[in-house]
Amino acid sequence: MDEALLRSLTPGVLAILVRRGADFAAAEDAVQDALLQAVRVWPADPPRDAKGWLVTVAWHKFLDATRADAARRRREDLVDEEPAPGTAPAVDDTLRLYFLCAHPSLTPASAVALTLRAVGGLTTCQIAQAYLVPEATMAQRISRAKRTVSDVRFDQPGDVATVLRVLYLVFNEGYSGDVDLAAEAIRLTRQLAAAIDHPEVAGLLALMLLHHARRAARTAPDGSLVPLAEQDRGRWDTALIAEGVGILQAALVRDRLGEFQAQAAVAALHADAPTAEETDWVQIVEWYDELTRLTDSPVVRLNRAVAVGEADGPRAGLAALAALDASLPRYAAVAAYLHERDGDLATAARLYAEAAHKAPNLAERDHLTRQAARLNARGCR
Repeated sequence: MDEALLRSLTPGVLAILVRRGADFAAAEDAVQDALLQAVRVWPADPPRDAKGWLVTVAWHKFLDATRADAARRRREDLVDEEPAPGTAPAVDDTLRLYFLCAHPSLTPASAVALTLRAVGGLTTCQIAQAYLVPEATMAQRISRAKRTVSDVRFDQPGDVATVLRVLYLVFNEGYSGDVDLAAEAIRLTRQLAAAIDHPEVAGLLALMLLHHARRAARTAPDGSLVPLAEQDRGRWDTALIAEGVGILQAALVRDRLGEFQAQAAVAALHADAPTAEETDWVQIVEWYDELTRLTDSPVVRLNRAVAVGEADGPRAGLAALAALDASLPRYAAVAAYLHERDGDLATAARLYAEAAHKAPNLAERDHLTRQAARLNARGCR
């Protein structure tokens, strides 16, 4: 079963059902039921037209559910409009669906969560981690969003800022794991940049390109993580870096700074340094100061503490870190790194082990465990 194929087809099938009159929640349920049937049927009897098969089956599922709901019997007249089996139109509705999910009746946070779940393909757990909330809390938020839009027509697209937030989170999830997810986020952001003259759209595209340019160097042949300072910069994609920097510079000269442009500026400074030692950390701290002003995000403040530690020494970094909540994701990893640079290897080893225990994925956990083991071995000598 080609799970990547199913995931790539899902947005288009969902969009077709919505265009034909299905409310969003019912359409999503019908598409999920069709996907489950595909998992059961396709291994033994694969269809010639995968998208057409999914559209037909999902539409049947929607009609069956509609007939069973007495309060929605008015939808039964849509039976005659059932799409005929055959090749579905090769239209990319994904970006349009992103905008429709950012419906004005939803708060931006709810719209982002709903779109990530329904269109972006992220699990509730992944979305909860991105928002730093418990999974149960995020599940409730998504359920409330579905209820809010269950009876609305999706003919009022949401705003660009909400769509950008969704694309950013989809890319981040892909950047740390599924390369196809990251590539899809870049593709959609390119489409958006071509359609809308907006400096933050350009800033997000530049940010994605600059990060994606480093992807090949982020892991060793055995799959282990390679920290930025240790990466082989000869493996970075210079064409993507040049494109990202050019897009960013064109956006910055418009003097309408936003958080994605500021993040891209940090990434550009890393990309511009021939070696890790030549990184302009003073400028990076200044950009993190701008980001703090724009977002007041605890994650931004955490990254700023690392930059301060590089620019002004590890004790300055630890002082900046002390003002933050120790329960922040990756707080222990940052503290471990700064303590190691300050020469306190025992504390650093303990914090690396603590960070490994809290790591959100296996690759990061293994990396932090190795860091702890390395320092413990040095302490035994």
